[in-house]
Amino acid sequence: MADYGHELLFGTFLTPVAEQAQRVVALAQLTEQVGLDLVTVQDHPYQARFLDTWTLLSVIAASTSTVRVSPNVANLPLRPPAVLARSVATLDILSGGRVELGLGAGAFWDAIAAVGGPRLNAAQGVDALKEGIEVIRAVWATGGGSVRVDGRYHRVWGAHPGPAPAHDVGIWLGAYKRRMLDLTGRLADGWLPSSAYAALDALPAMNAAIDEAAVDAGRSPGDVRRLYNISGAFTGSGGDFLQGPAHVWAEQLAELTLTQGMSAYILASDDPDDIRRFAAEVVPGVRELVEAERGGSGPSAADRSGAADAEVRGTSAAVVPPVRVGGTSTTGTSPAQVRGAVPALGVTPTPDDGVRLADVQVWDESTRPTGPDPDPDRTYTARQRAAGQHLVDIHDHLRKELTEIRGLVDQVTTGAMDPGAARSHINTMTMRQNNWTVGTYCESYCRVVTTHHTLEDQSLFPHLRRSDPRLTPVVDRLQQEHHAIHEVLEGVDRALVAFVGRPDGHKELRAAMDLLTDTLLSHLSYEERELVEPLARLGLH
Repeated sequence: MADYGHELLFGTFLTPVAEQAQRVVALAQLTEQVGLDLVTVQDHPYQARFLDTWTLLSVIAASTSTVRVSPNVANLPLRPPAVLARSVATLDILSGGRVELGLGAGAFWDAIAAVGGPRLNAAQGVDALKEGIEVIRAVWATGGGSVRVDGRYHRVWGAHPGPAPAHDVGIWLGAYKRRMLDLTGRLADGWLPSSAYAALDALPAMNAAIDEAAVDAGRSPGDVRRLYNISGAFTGSGGDFLQGPAHVWAEQLAELTLTQGMSAYILASDDPDDIRRFAAEVVPGVRELVEAERGGSGPSAADRSGAADAEVRGTSAAVVPPVRVGGTSTTGTSPAQVRGAVPALGVTPTPDDGVRLADVQVWDESTRPTGPDPDPDRTYTARQRAAGQHLVDIHDHLRKELTEIRGLVDQVTTGAMDPGAARSHINTMTMRQNNWTVGTYCESYCRVVTTHHTLEDQSLFPHLRRSDPRLTPVVDRLQQEHHAIHEVLEGVDRALVAFVGRPDGHKELRAAMDLLTDTLLSHLSYEERELVEPLARLGLH
């Protein structure tokens, strides 16, 4: 199976439970916050416990700004194709081109018939889907004449086309049987199966059927993007598919991309911690492994990590100005001067720019031990390079989140400090709501940092001590700094309470956030400096 070279996409597959409506929207917002590309929602209009998928997707699109949205997959028997086409185009226009169309032939025919839909068999459902795709594309084609599709199941004759979507919306089919796979190869822009129904050993034959149908229709097999709904657990030994540590997930998904041409992975989970971990640990690993194998070019690790660090500090990545710290002046270190940068590895640790925002320091940085110097003659495989980059990518995610939380704190506290603000009851309630929003966001971020440190303390650090005893002083110091950062996080918690409960609580919150920024970014840079090369040499576990 060829590697079709499509851009990698990652997303979530959410359950639209009506009793948890706001939580579903919050999970969609989290999907965007952690940097994923796509939010999808299952569509079962006959299920009374579920929200209507299209209404939900509209709310999600209005509550986000960058993430794409799609049904996974739309139930065509209960959504007339001409109306569905206009719904898709409308939301695509309003969202700035962020809609894709996952589409299915339908199943559970008794349930469909119970709410007024047609009762078809499997073969009829495929034929109806073919006609439906023709209708949808004709409605979107505003440059021609009227829509004329004289089908057995969908007849649209003389309707005016339009509106046209804001971008070329992809039609992704949920397909498993031979006739559906043939239809996918002939007409679809993407194939969207689920791992529960299309297991690993079935993928080669299914892909081959799509490829054959595409060629017979005069298309390139690469015209059909291969997407995959996945589920799994971050526990276990990694012997089974997606049942183990995050790095095993990354290796397995990268292999699927390179051998089966899969280029989009959509996590079926309503657990926010799973979504965070998928985004922070799995996605960077997949991207790195695939990029290394493809030999692609793009921003270097140093470019990415340096830009992320500069974004948090609010300074240019090219010039780090001197900043006064406790009566002394320090100057940032350029990436070329960073200890731990190994040219043969191709991964540059994120430098500490020397900027300090708080008036106090929780440790003496001059007492930090250093590990062994790397072997200048050593070479590294693509997998080893990915292991070294993995730590930087996880830290970049933490830096990005810290940037967002500092921006949120700045916005809300600035509003709270405004002496000219009206003290009406409505304004007071609005500000109180904003305060609690900040509290929720901060609490979530603190939990992510704590989880990351716990994983290192319990798994990564013991492995490094065993594998190379020379790293013991460094690992011991990093673990001590974890405890110190935990105390700083507790200070953020206390500041949040003060922020909500006292008029001048913003001062304590700003000070706590400054101290967290100083300690966390300093620690992340130190850890990368000392561990990027050992992780490449020794592995993650």
